[in-house]
Amino acid sequence: MSVTLCIDLGGTNLRAGVIAEGSAAEPHPVGHWSAPESLGALRDRIHGLVSAHGASRIGVAVPGLATGSRCVWVPNLPYLDGIDLASAFPDARLALGNDAQLALLAEAAHGAAQTVSNAILLAIGTGIGSAVLADGRIVRGANGAATSFGWANADMRDGGDDKHGWLERQASGRALDALAGRAQLKKGADLIAAAADGQADAKAILAGPANALAATLAGAIALLGSEAVIVSGGVAEGIGVLAPMILPALRSQLPPHLRAIEIVTGRFGPRASLYGAGLAACEHALWTGRGTS
Repeated sequence: MSVTLCIDLGGTNLRAGVIAEGSAAEPHPVGHWSAPESLGALRDRIHGLVSAHGASRIGVAVPGLATGSRCVWVPNLPYLDGIDLASAFPDARLALGNDAQLALLAEAAHGAAQTVSNAILLAIGTGIGSAVLADGRIVRGANGAATSFGWANADMRDGGDDKHGWLERQASGRALDALAGRAQLKKGADLIAAAADGQADAKAILAGPANALAATLAGAIALLGSEAVIVSGGVAEGIGVLAPMILPALRSQLPPHLRAIEIVTGRFGPRASLYGAGLAACEHALWTGRGTS
């Protein structure tokens, strides 16, 4: 029986799972390790998993830009830049993609975006990743660079930064962790919890990130005609607090026909990129561009 090996490679961790041929189920987890520190270590890890599970297909999600089977720019794992991963695994069919785009593939195929044709996914964790579903297709753009939404900017006075975009510096998990200190709290999750408990100072601090998200999302939704914003990543757990802060400002900047927009939590949470990697390896129509089936 053919097996698909699914790899979610992050800047910090590597997660792996397997899907049996013909199954639409989520990958069965088979391991979780620190991210390999070199191309050789990554190759050895994946070769070992292919051998152990008899995989004939490999799907890989990376935290950066990818086109075809080639990594273009992976800032947290620079040893991957310019590498064609298919050449490293000639005995298996390999699919490669940006982790946020693959997370959206999972949500569009079987999750929170299954009933819509137009959606934006925000993967808000340490940084901010993003992906777009437009008329039932995953938008990838030149060199896989579409929807680098962490670089959206609503403050033209900002001087920019080579490593982190404006929105990432305002509303990512890293940014929330930094803001938590203003309320004598240790991390962003504590700040969100304090706001959920009704603490006025915590809500006041979160107004900044919420307004930044509202301002940047308004332009994206107006441009794309999106029906939903799906939030994944670590900050998704706090969307019940953040969404009511974001939506009024967001809707005020949209035309009437787009104000029904909703912000929802992804169905698959941190598992979405792993599942999407498997779907891409199995040539799901949403990934190959053949439609929504």
